[in-house]
Amino acid sequence: MAKKKYNKKQKGKMKGFTKRGNKLNFGKYGIQSIDKPKYITERQIEAARVAATRYMKRYGKLYINIFPDKPITKKPQEVRMGKGKGNVEYFVAVVKPGKILFEINGVSEKIAKEALRLCSKKLPIKTKYIIYNNFF
Repeated sequence: MAKKKYNKKQKGKMKGFTKRGNKLNFGKYGIQSIDKPKYITERQIEAARVAATRYMKRYGKLYINIFPDKPITKKPQEVRMGKGKGNVEYFVAVVKPGKILFEINGVSEKIAKEALRLCSKKLPIKTKYIIYNNFF
């Protein structure tokens, strides 16, 4: 009987660029990931959302295009090897280069640019500010 091959890296691959979600859909202004693939936690997403909405003073609309749907598990400290997988500690969103993270609509460009700058300071990746261009 042949020996069964197991996938040694069970957390999934994060290589390459994003295939979907690389264009503005809802807003006129947005921030796009340009860094290598990384995890963004639910707390970081919430901190960025709060920073942007406070600056906009609840005018306009903020769209969040990433969702933390990947559970990260950890075993408690000083536990022996074995005995199964650890408990879920937090959730993350996998962000690859080219992914649109946040979009803003309904405010001026000056306010949107500053709100998205504050938003990107809360995230662990490099981003760039983009504007929707209508070529028609």
